[in-house]
Order: sequence, then structure tokens, then C-alpha cells
Amino acid sequence: MRTTTYRMRAGRFLGVLAAGLILLGVTAIAWAFSAPRVAVAVLLVLGGLVALAGLVIVARPPVVLRLRDDSIDVRGVKTVWTDVTEVGRVETTHGAALALRTKRPDDTVLLPLAWLAPKQVPALETTLRDKLNTAHGYTIWDGTAPDQTDD
Repeated sequence: MRTTTYRMRAGRFLGVLAAGLILLGVTAIAWAFSAPRVAVAVLLVLGGLVALAGLVIVARPPVVLRLRDDSIDVRGVKTVWTDVTEVGRVETTHGAALALRTKRPDDTVLLPLAWLAPKQVPALETTLRDKLNTAHGYTIWDGTAPDQTDD
């Protein structure tokens, strides 16, 4: 079984790294102005931890979407392909999103497109369409009529 994983854009998390670096800068200024050692130590540890967390998140952003041959997993919501009835773009208050509508009433899984790198979106839409067609037995019509078999 082949799995394709999509992660959030790393740029969405640069603020965490920046906050850690700002804290380390404040630590340097506090040390330069002879602040108490305890305050400098607390700021140094806090700034270092936030900066380290920012580096880890930027290096390996959270998983948003996993595509498998038999199912799709969007932010922890796993759905079997045969339960998905439609995939399409919708406009939300936060911008464009991919909506996966399922057989269950009032059950739509949204994936904001702003979370993904812009280069990933067209390939993702094509892959989703192909997987959905495969799950429901659809093929692309080549313009010819199928062979008639006499039974």
C-alpha cells in the first residue's frame, strides 16, 4: 500500500522561531544591563526552548493529509475512499479549501489550501480526483464506444 503525505507549509511556523530568537535577544540585552542572574537564566532557557521548538516545527511541519490506496486521512479524520462522494473547492471565511463530502449526512471534511505549499495544490487535486474515480470504478472516456459482446 502506497502512502502519500502532505505537510503544512513550513513558513506558517517561522513566527515560533522568531519569538525564540527575540527572547534570546532580550536575554542578551538584560545581561548587558546587569539584570539579576536568575532573570537572565530564565530568559535564556525560555528563549532557547522556544527557538529549538521553532526549528523542529519548521524542519518537520505537522502532517495535514495522508493519501492511501484505500483511505484518506485529513487531520486525523480517516475516511474510506468509497465513502467519499465528492471532492471540490469551496470558499470559507479563511479562504479557499478542499471539501471532501461523504455519504454521512452533514459530514464534510475541510482542508484549507493556505496550509499547503502552492505548488502542491494542483497535484493534490489531480490525485484526489484520480483516487475518487478509481474507488467508484470510473474511467476517463477516450471517445470510443465500448465493444458490444453478445451473450
